[in-house]
Parts: sequence; C-alpha cells; structure tokens
Amino acid sequence: MNTSLFELFKIGIGPSSSHTVGPMRAALRFVHTLDSNSLLEPTTSITVDLYGSLALTGIGHGTDGAVLLGLLGEAPDRVDPAQIDSLIAAIRSSQQLQLLGRHQIVFRESEHLLFHRNQMYPDPETVTHPNGLRFTARAANGDTLASGVYYSIGGGFIVSAEEFANPGDARKREVPYTFSSAEQLLKLASEQKLSIAEIVLANEVALLNEKTIVHPPPRDAGAVHDGESAVKQSILTLWETMRACIDRGVATEGTLPGGLNVRRRAAGLARRLARLDEEGRTRDPLAPMDSVTLVAMAVNEENAAGGRVVTAPTNGAAGVIPAIAYFYLHHASHDLSEADKEAGLLRYFLTAAAIGILYKENASISGAEVGCQGEVGVACSMAAGGLVAALGGDNSAIEHAAEIAMEHNLGMTCDPIGGLVQIPCIERNGMGAVKAVNASRLAMNDQGSHKISLDQVIETMYRTGMDMQSRYKETSLAGLALNIIEC
Repeated sequence: MNTSLFELFKIGIGPSSSHTVGPMRAALRFVHTLDSNSLLEPTTSITVDLYGSLALTGIGHGTDGAVLLGLLGEAPDRVDPAQIDSLIAAIRSSQQLQLLGRHQIVFRESEHLLFHRNQMYPDPETVTHPNGLRFTARAANGDTLASGVYYSIGGGFIVSAEEFANPGDARKREVPYTFSSAEQLLKLASEQKLSIAEIVLANEVALLNEKTIVHPPPRDAGAVHDGESAVKQSILTLWETMRACIDRGVATEGTLPGGLNVRRRAAGLARRLARLDEEGRTRDPLAPMDSVTLVAMAVNEENAAGGRVVTAPTNGAAGVIPAIAYFYLHHASHDLSEADKEAGLLRYFLTAAAIGILYKENASISGAEVGCQGEVGVACSMAAGGLVAALGGDNSAIEHAAEIAMEHNLGMTCDPIGGLVQIPCIERNGMGAVKAVNASRLAMNDQGSHKISLDQVIETMYRTGMDMQSRYKETSLAGLALNIIEC
C-alpha cells in the first residue's frame, strides 16, 4: 500500500482528472522545477506537446486551459472555478503568460501548445502511457534550457518519464499495515482483528506528516486533538465538498458547455422527487434509487461544466461515491443517531479507499489506459464495498460486494462523444451508482464463499483493458463517439 486516501479523493476541478487535473499539475510541477533550478528567469518560451488521448480529446476535456493555468502557477485544489475563463482569456488575448504569476513569456497557442493527434506516445520507440505530454523551456537564443515528459495516469496522478520507467524507485511509505492485494488485506484484518476501515485509518494517521499528500483542512480544526480526529475531520471536509457539488448540480439548470447542447437534467429530476416527497413516496417504491441516479448525475453535470469536484477516484466517475454516500445517509440509516451515521460515513470512505488503492496499485484507474471499466467500474466497486462497511457488514462481504460490482462493469469502453465528458459519462455515473447498491445488497444477502475473488477480477479488468483497442479508450475514435457524431 503506497497510496493515500487523500490522493484518491482529491479536491479539484472538472471536467477530467486525467485530462484537466493531471496536465495542470504537470505544468505546475515543470515550472516549479524551472524555478528551483534558477531557470525560470532565463526562459523566454515554453512549448507543450500533447500526445495520445490528451491530443485526441484534450480540447473537449479542457487540457489546453489546464496547461495554461498550471504554467500560471494555479493548482487544481486552489484555483477559483469562477476565475478560470478570465485567466485563460487574458493569456489568449495578450499572447503572453506569467510563469508562476511573476515571469512573463510569449505564449501563442498555435506555436506553443501542440496537439499531436497522429502520435500516441512522446517517444514512439517506447510504449508508455497514452496520456503523455512534453514541456520544453527555451532561452532567447532558442537553446533548450530544460525539458520534461510527464504522464497523467488517471485520477489526477502524474509521474515523470523517469518515474514511469522506474516505478520501483518510488519511496515506500511507512505505514503500520501494508498490503498489496485483497487477499493480504483480508488476512491482515483477520489476524489483527480489525475492520478494513480501521486498517486504512491507522495507515492514514501514519501518513499525516507526508508532505507529498495534500490533506483537506479539517472541518473543525479547533476540535482536532489527535491524528485519528484529524484524518476523520479531513474526510468529512471531502464529503462537505462533495455535498456542495451536489447542491450546485441540483440547483443549476441550462445547457452544458462544449457544443453538444446537452441539457442539465438534475434539477428537473430533483423537482420530481420533491413532488413525491409531498405526495408520499409509497406511490413510487423505487424513488430512493431515483435519488441515487439524481445525485450521481448532478455531480457529473457540475464536473462537465468545469466546477469544483472531488476525484473519486477520477473526475469522470466522480458522481458514484457521493451518490452512495447520499443513499446511505438518507435512505439506509433512518434508525441511527447522527453520531452513528457519521461513523458509518467514515467507514464508507475509508473502506472505499482501500478498494480504490488495490485498483490503483495493481491495475489502472485511467480511461485512456483501460477504458471506463477503470473509472466508473472502479468507482462502482469502491462504493459497493464501502456501502457494505457503512451498513456494518464484515470484511468478507465488503470484498464480495467490490468483486460483484466490477464483474459487471468488465469491458466497458470509454467513447465520449465529441471528446466531452457528457455522453455517455453523466448517465453512466447514475447507472454505476445503482449497480453499487445492487452489488452491496447481493453480497450482504448471500453470505458465504464465492467463486471469484476481488484480486482475480482486478487482474481481469486490467488484462481486458490491455486487450481493448486504443480507439475505445478515451480517444473518441470509435463506439458512440464515432457512430453518433452529432446530438
């Protein structure tokens, strides 16, 4: 286990963790590297080359603007979404850019931001990740001062070319409970007589001082007296960010940006559910499931509009985890006190993180690498296991629910129409959330041994993704993206 809960769940902006958040972080990292090596001031131009999926769907996913923001010194968790359009417009109108907000260079997108749509990787001789980008800083005489290749590997995670080529060189984090498979996790939990949530909580407390991990500020910093409290309060901050995103998504109507003229539907769905509340939900016994779909779609409509979201584990799948958290709080915990509901919510996030870590470290959470099974599929698996934990299910049922959820997402392609995270992405989050509820119920209602393990389904998901043709993996070259071009 070398990934933190707060790296899987990161506060950022839409519309894509791999195509927006990742490139922004890569650009920011590159200019900070220039600055630390005293190369910022001598730099008079920077060229950014985009490859693979970043080149093919980058415009629709906001990669161009994300790179500009990163060069300015903006970070996904700090940039004000309301200011993004004006910041980018100023660069485009002046054709100048202030690196880290203080060193001005000429930046003409037609010359300095290049989309290589016919080249999959920065180095064609070396097969690497299909979300690659190269930064090159030059002096006034044209000499190259520095260059760097980065890969956006899903969920907003980035690695340099050197880190990608030598993953074993990454420093292993010191945590009390290490695991690299679901089998190890279950065995460890059994030996220590701990729940999966308790194991992750102990590990996160140990990681509190890691400077590489961005912890959201505790919801009530004045009440924090120990590591466990700090971790729990920061998790609740993540949930409050998700809840604010839900509220914005439910309240906002109109048309999503991008040219497809996709109508925002969450507000209308919310009005229908409100009418059912007034009339009595018994008239529609499936209304609670409608609320799951509503919340998932509200979040992903906000994501598609470039709003503030939390990767869970990606932006493209950001609606599933909050939808199931909402379902637990509003429909599955009526008899609990507020304190017990909060404890269940914390178990939900901690357990979902453990499942997400297994996918991140043993397979992939990148749609460009393994298709949407690695995004909505993984989110569905995380949410299913997390819901079992929230409801008091045991570790075996958690593992079973996570396995069931992924088993029925295997082979799901990533084929966004027009390179936008709108069709089929928004509805797909709603469907993934509903699947998570069903998977958790099946696992809890059918206790006992099962034939397929979570480890086996994780490996199967990855192998399926590797076998999938690249045109079905976030390139908008096949599937719905090719057959339904205009909507």
